[in-house]
Amino acid sequence: MKKDLFRKPEMVVEAAQAQKGLVWILEILIFVAVFFVSNICMAIVATPLSLILMFTNGRFMSAAMANDVKAMMLIEEEIASSNVYMLGMLIAEIVMIVIVCLFCKLLQKRKMRTMGFCKKAAVKEYLIGMLAGFACFSLAVLFSVLIGGLKLEISLAFRVAPVRIIGIFLLFLIGFMIQGMAEEVICRGYFMISYARRYPVYAAILANALIFAALHLLNSGISVLAFINLFLFGVFASVYFIRRGNIWGIAAFHSVWNLVQGNFYGIKVSGMDLSDSILTAAPVEGKALFNGGAFGLEGSLPVTVVLIAGILLLYFWKRTEQMAEI
Repeated sequence: MKKDLFRKPEMVVEAAQAQKGLVWILEILIFVAVFFVSNICMAIVATPLSLILMFTNGRFMSAAMANDVKAMMLIEEEIASSNVYMLGMLIAEIVMIVIVCLFCKLLQKRKMRTMGFCKKAAVKEYLIGMLAGFACFSLAVLFSVLIGGLKLEISLAFRVAPVRIIGIFLLFLIGFMIQGMAEEVICRGYFMISYARRYPVYAAILANALIFAALHLLNSGISVLAFINLFLFGVFASVYFIRRGNIWGIAAFHSVWNLVQGNFYGIKVSGMDLSDSILTAAPVEGKALFNGGAFGLEGSLPVTVVLIAGILLLYFWKRTEQMAEI
C-alpha cells in the first residue's frame, strides 16, 4: 500500500518555501503566544456583553447594592451559562480566526491556501463535512443507547416550545460554525502546517493532536478517556484536513460535531452544559464508560470506537488533495 498520507501535502511545501520551519520547541512556544494573544483579544471583545448582561440583571444589581459578593458570584455563573452569553463567546472566536490568519499571512508570509482556504468545491466540502459530523456523532450516540449508556427522548423544552428551540438551534449553528472554524484554523491550518515545514507529517499530526487535547485540560469533568478521545479527534481532524486538501470540510465536521452534542442530543459539549436542545440523551447511572459521565459522550468508549474507525477509514481512503488558487 502506498502510504501517501505521509508525503508532505502541497500546502506544506508552499508554506516551507515562504518561510523555513523552526525547531519544535520554538514552534510550540510561538503557538502558545498566538493562542494567548487570541484569547486575550477575544476576552476584550466579549467584555461589553458580560457587562451588559450583569448591569441589566435586576438580581445582580440588587446583590451589588447590598454588597453581597457570594450572591453576585452565583448570578455571574448563571449569566455565564445563559444562551446569550454562550452565543456571544462562540461568535467572539471570529477574533481568533482573524488574528491567526494575519499571523500566518504577515509574519510567516504564507498564502491563505496554505491554511486550507481553497476556492475549489468549498461549498461542497463544507456540506459533506456537516453531514459527516452529524453522522459520526449520531453513530456514537446510537452505540451508547444500544449498550445502555444513554436514554434518548424528545426534550420537554422542545415539546412545549418547538419554534423557540429550533430558533436557538439555528443561532447556535452560526456560533458553532465560527467556533469550529477557529479551532481548526489555529490547530490544523496554522500549527500543523507550520510544524510540518520542518518535521515529518506524522510528527505534525501527533504534535497538534496532543496540543488540541491539552487545550481542553481545564474543562469540567475531564478524564483520562476524555483526553484520549480529544487526542484521537485531533488525529482524525488532521488526517481529514490532509486527505481533503482544504479546511472547509473538517471545520464543518467539527462545528456540527459540537452543535449536535448540546443543541440536538442535549449532551454536555466537552464538559459544557447547554440548556436547550431538541432531544435529551440522559446518562444512565453507573455507565460512565459508555456515556462519558460529567464530560459528556466525548469521554466515552463509543466515541473512541467511532474516532478510531474514522481515522482508519480516512487512512485507507484514496487521497484527494484539492489545492486551488484563492
